[in-house]
This record gives sequence, structure tokens and C-alpha cells, in this order.
Amino acid sequence: MDVTASEDSEGRFAAYVAALSGAIGHADRVGPLRDYCLGLLMPAERKSAEPLAAVTAPARVPAQHQSLLHFVGQAPWSNERVLAKVRDLVLPSIERHGPIEAWIIDDTGFPKKGRHSVGVTRQYCGQLGKQDNCHIAVTLSVANHAASLPVAYRLYLPEDWAADADRRAKARVPATVSFKSKP
Repeated sequence: MDVTASEDSEGRFAAYVAALSGAIGHADRVGPLRDYCLGLLMPAERKSAEPLAAVTAPARVPAQHQSLLHFVGQAPWSNERVLAKVRDLVLPSIERHGPIEAWIIDDTGFPKKGRHSVGVTRQYCGQLGKQDNCHIAVTLSVANHAASLPVAYRLYLPEDWAADADRRAKARVPATVSFKSKP
């Protein structure tokens, strides 16, 4: 990549993050939002807070780790508002290549090492092609021949999580859906 293309990419990334900043609600979250997005784009085997901290602020990993953990897990911002802003920013680019031709509902498994992340349990993970610890997310995406874009996203909460009020409370998962165990 030449210098001009690199500068253009950096400028587009900065503009994208600036546009998303309005959806997160507070100026103090702009830096962590930028760092989080940058970390997701960087090469790293795992995309959790500690590896992202290491690639985005190698000289201050512990402080960056805490900042990213707070941004992702504690800062009160709306996932729906951020996703709507992403859709508003990206959909016009996709539609320049043609109209939306498909709505896609898909589940995606994200392998996880531990058991403490919300929704992680031993279940089938398509990325691994077998049962293992993972998150499952269900997405609704729109697509044409050029690209696709997730427009809705929900974490699937397995039965062992949904039925365990103490575990949900500890992870701050609201009990917004009633759960009935199988007869």
C-alpha cells in the first residue's frame, strides 16, 4: 500500500469513528471507541480486551485493558443506536453497487476459552465444526452481490444461562424474557 492510500484509509477510519461517536453518547467514550475499533482491525488471534489493549497501546497495556473493559462492559451506550449509525453510514456504499437482493438470518459461533463471558457454554460452533465453548450470535444482514451488512444482532442465551438467575445477575444480563424449563 502506498503512502497516499494509507493516509486515505486513516482519514476514512477517523471519519467513520467520528460519525459513530455521536451514537455512543459521551465525549469520554470517543477514545476507547477508536481504540476498540482499531484493535478489531489489527491482526490478533484473540479479539478480547487484553489482546486489543496490547496492540493499541503496547506501552500501557494494563491501563488500556481497563479502559477497553469499561467501554465494552460498563459504559452505558446503546448497541442498537451504534448499529443503526453503522447501517446509515455503510448501506449507501453497498447500494451504489446495486439494490439489496437478500435478507440473511444467520447464527455465528465465536470460540471462547473460558466459561465466564455472557452466553458461553459448550455448544456446536460452526467456526470449529464441533462442540466446544463458544458464544452464539444471531444476525440479520442485508446483501447484494457486492457486500453484506449486519443490521440486527443478538447474543443467543443458552438454556443453562437463561435458567440461572444468579449467573445472569453476576454478568448483569437482564431477565427481560421469561424462561420456562422443559417439562
